[in-house]
Amino acid sequence: MLTAKVDRYINKHHLIQPNSKVMVGVSGGPDSMALLHYLLVKRKTYRLELVAVIIEHGLRGVESKQDRDYVQAFCQKNNIAFDTKSIDVNRYKEKYKLGTQVAARTLRYQAFDELMKKHQSDYLALAHHADDQVETVYMRLTRGTQLEGLQGMSHSRAFSTGKIIRPFLSITKEMIENYCQENNIIPRRDPSNEEDTYTRNYFRLHVLPLLRKKNPNLTDTILHMTEKIADDSYYLTEQAKKASEKVLHFSKKPKKVTAQITALKSYPLALQRRLFHLILDYLYETLPESLNYRHENQFFELINNDRANASIDLPAELQMKKAYQSLIFCFKHDEKEAYQYPLTVPGQTVLSDQNMSIRIELVEEKEQLPQNSSTYYLPIKQGEIPSLTVRTRLPGDRIYLAHINGRKKVKSIFIDKKIPLDTRDRWPILVRDQEEVLWIIGLEKSDQVKQKDQYLKITYHRET
Repeated sequence: MLTAKVDRYINKHHLIQPNSKVMVGVSGGPDSMALLHYLLVKRKTYRLELVAVIIEHGLRGVESKQDRDYVQAFCQKNNIAFDTKSIDVNRYKEKYKLGTQVAARTLRYQAFDELMKKHQSDYLALAHHADDQVETVYMRLTRGTQLEGLQGMSHSRAFSTGKIIRPFLSITKEMIENYCQENNIIPRRDPSNEEDTYTRNYFRLHVLPLLRKKNPNLTDTILHMTEKIADDSYYLTEQAKKASEKVLHFSKKPKKVTAQITALKSYPLALQRRLFHLILDYLYETLPESLNYRHENQFFELINNDRANASIDLPAELQMKKAYQSLIFCFKHDEKEAYQYPLTVPGQTVLSDQNMSIRIELVEEKEQLPQNSSTYYLPIKQGEIPSLTVRTRLPGDRIYLAHINGRKKVKSIFIDKKIPLDTRDRWPILVRDQEEVLWIIGLEKSDQVKQKDQYLKITYHRET
């Protein structure tokens, strides 16, 4: 019964392609040993190369070594490649102030990643089953989750050199135990699985039995629900990806995402929410455990309030900032400090750490040359080589503007032009002799100097 059901599940979701290398995560317990045995039986059918791996967590002492020896002996008997890797969960959880389960999971997947790369595997097969799925859904529901969280564990997802697959998600724990008995598999047993210290065990031992009294078909009910949610979630996520091409601007160096709030709010709330999570998925290498629904609420509050400028701290030094009608996501450690660079006159100065370059040429007849926001013409005396610098603003900076017949604070110009707060302190300003502001690049040009016969054509270029 188990074999037929797993066969259908694999075929339905195209989990395994023939002629593949499958790495199997094994603990020695009934679930993983049943999976290893199933794949052993299917080895010829799918023409698979199997590698069994066991991760030693350093939590169970001599029992852990016995688990490893048991799995290794099974592999030797059945001509299956075997590998192992040790991790120090206690040290890691103390260093990063994590719970045992979170620390163990983090290190376990790091180890899986290393082993997949070592063996160049196409798949990592894990033995999570239908009852695990039910536990996962209720655990997530209890602590709060996105709709995606209610689809539980995925049957497959990209990982390391290939994919993680879970061929047993359609079968129950009872079916696995029966399969072990039928095939004379005598697995190792972890006594900690019978303790309710950990959240998952508590749900397994106390909560789900009560729910099954009300609904004996609880597992099937939850599996049907997770599949429907997965389908709906996939569709909405694809729509959000299409919307992101119009609404979001992704930068790589440094990692940053910007959006126009008006355009963002033109989409339904369901897509706004998914756009928020697409941003987080892009910026974070791994989503922080502390990220929760409160941060999503803050996102909606930020884009809907009337304040022109506001900032909210997200986990792991990520900031979410509102600047007029712009929304900016960036990391604090990527914010650049004040700078000051002398320019080559004439010549080209490349400021690689600021992603910009400035070219200065000596030209005649300014009136015959095109005007644009990236070019400034500085009148000079015959043979004059002025001292020019590009720098960030300083307190008290002012620029002369002919149309007001006087000087105006650079700060006021930033406000008038609705330049975001976090951008103002890094905006490039062209100055002469360290003090005289000639050009707030791209915004305003000083025009106090009378016309002359020669000009320096100063062209600004920004790398995106």
